[in-house]
Amino acid sequence: MTVRQDATLSSRHRTEHGRRPPQPGFRPDIEGLRAVAILAVVLFHAKVPGAGGGYIGVDVFFVISGFLITGLLWREVNSSGTVRLPRFYAARARRLLPASATVGVVTGIGAAVLLPPLQARSALRDGIASALYVGNYRFALQGTDYLAADTPPSLFQHYWSLGVEEQFYLLWPALIIATTWLVRHAGRRTGIDAAHSQTPYLVMLGLVAAGSFGLALVCTDTSPPWAFFSLPTRAWELAAGGLVALTAPEWHRLPALAAAIAGWGGLTLIVLTCAELNSATPYPGTAALLPVLGTVLVIGAGCAGAGAGRVLALPGLRAIGRVSYAWYLWHWPVLLLLPALVGQPDNPMSRLAAVLVSCGLAVLTLHLVENPVRFAAALRRSAAASLALGAAVTTLAVAVDLVLLALVPAPVGHGLAIAAPKILATPPSAAPSADPLDAALDAAVRQTFAQAQSAVAASADRAAVPSNLTPPLADAPADKPAVFVNGCVRSWREVGQSECATGDTTSPTTVALVGDSHAAMWNPALQRLAEQRHWRLETLGKVTCPLMDLPITSPYLGRPYTECEQWRAEIMARLRAEHPRLVVLSMSRRYGADFGFTSYDPAWIASLTRLVAQLRSTGAQVLVLGPIPDPHSTVPACLSAHLDDATACSPARTVAVNQAGIAAEEAATNRGGGHYADLTELFCTAERCPAIVGNTLVYRDDNHVTIEYAQVLAPVIGALADRASSGN
Repeated sequence: MTVRQDATLSSRHRTEHGRRPPQPGFRPDIEGLRAVAILAVVLFHAKVPGAGGGYIGVDVFFVISGFLITGLLWREVNSSGTVRLPRFYAARARRLLPASATVGVVTGIGAAVLLPPLQARSALRDGIASALYVGNYRFALQGTDYLAADTPPSLFQHYWSLGVEEQFYLLWPALIIATTWLVRHAGRRTGIDAAHSQTPYLVMLGLVAAGSFGLALVCTDTSPPWAFFSLPTRAWELAAGGLVALTAPEWHRLPALAAAIAGWGGLTLIVLTCAELNSATPYPGTAALLPVLGTVLVIGAGCAGAGAGRVLALPGLRAIGRVSYAWYLWHWPVLLLLPALVGQPDNPMSRLAAVLVSCGLAVLTLHLVENPVRFAAALRRSAAASLALGAAVTTLAVAVDLVLLALVPAPVGHGLAIAAPKILATPPSAAPSADPLDAALDAAVRQTFAQAQSAVAASADRAAVPSNLTPPLADAPADKPAVFVNGCVRSWREVGQSECATGDTTSPTTVALVGDSHAAMWNPALQRLAEQRHWRLETLGKVTCPLMDLPITSPYLGRPYTECEQWRAEIMARLRAEHPRLVVLSMSRRYGADFGFTSYDPAWIASLTRLVAQLRSTGAQVLVLGPIPDPHSTVPACLSAHLDDATACSPARTVAVNQAGIAAEEAATNRGGGHYADLTELFCTAERCPAIVGNTLVYRDDNHVTIEYAQVLAPVIGALADRASSGN
């Protein structure tokens, strides 16, 4: 073809605006848009100020994938009438699986070598799910348990988006093929040839987008983990990209000025949402409309050859875009593992180093793994060979994690077996005093406290984790009282309260255990007392919902915690109606400013006085349990890494206990007419708060006691309850 012929052909394909019609070829501006997306994600995970909404980079990737894949499938259907599935999946396998498997294997090895064994085993299980591209559903299931927020993040957590995309790649061609069949079937019946019409596919994508977006709105409010991680709630973002692909000719006909405004406006919207959203924003929900719309505008304007395309096509951005996939894979595990590798705490400098190291690894992965496999002539010619390669690397990644699981066994203490701590309840006995009963009750409290203090002191300096530790470290995370799973402890969106009466349910003596998860963790102790003393025990709890009348925001829900406020009112009404003999009140003291108040602040102290007075007005005696020490680590994971030095997981008392806050709470409780129990001596010596007492593990995570230790302390709680119930 001559130059003149080429120019003539080109002129025939120009539109009235003087631009070339949309071409199915490479889009440099989209490569640059990938750079924007990965920079947003990396800066967010590196905790760079101004990138609090950087997680929207994943939404940008989803829209890009929807645009590219839908365009590819539509062009194939339009030209051949079908989708060659082996060829399609082979291309995806070459593009995605070798790099993800490579990073997955290295990450699994890093977890086994650098993480505490208990945490490493959890990460390796995540790695297996991620290699099979169902990790997003594993994370959604874990996320439904509010306690999962207290565990360290998974090294494979970022693989959730790969799971969504792989599931999209599996289902999207089937939808296209189904739509094609329906169009042909309808055409044979009506005589209308719509085989090359985009309208049926637009309708199909529109329905998918509408249904998915509606589900995302519902789940964002009712089940945020599923809204965030699942394909059904994210499909609308991919469909949005597909709708742009199918309407590319219409985008191409935009006037130059309109296209420029759309493109620059879209890029601005992406940058603004990255800067203005944060971790407390309910997501995806309506907030995800902003980055999705921005990406649609950028890609659509690019179809018209206008907008921000020239900036996005700059060589620097395109270079970042080329490594975006590998950088996404590497940045998260490097951010988590590098501090442990170099022995430095997580700080801005270590995060900067991690960003640079992960970028370097991404470049190596691009040139040594991605490109050689993706463009290998033998693989490109053979769909079977490409699919076999994908299956092989996936199998390898799963196999490596399984082998590492076997090499990193569940941690078991190998110290000497230690006797279980025992505290014997001392029956009150009359003592020569003006008030014999009062003195006897005080004596019972002192005697049980003394026994607990003796057990704590004997364990404070013991180094080796005992071989008969109970519960075993591997079982500790699941060591939750039944009330956490039987509905007695209400979840985030649940209001009202079921009966939840145990012990002697026909007894006229009702004891109510009320509060958040830190009240519910004492249920095993009070359950044992209720059985012994024939109490009717009611456990009334709601997660992260202290009973005090404090306006509360839920960081988990990203909005005012209206369910908590409603539950409080319902519980107070119930207590007024039931007139329990004793209300045992407890709550976490780890509430920070993101909840709208802070533990021990003036509002907290004032509200505690009001609450105790309100509870006393029901006719009940009130016992407020003070806080447990803050271990400042996830104790089972910490101990799994220090089987010969349990003291490494036992914080100093001055660090673990807020003595001034406890004193303020005690005074506030007394002003309201209640009884306050400072529990510090049940956990700490003057210097240290051991993580193990006798053979009993004290904490099941980073802020709740185990069932077993709660039961050990049952006699102490019983003595405190007796004294409070007496009204003296």
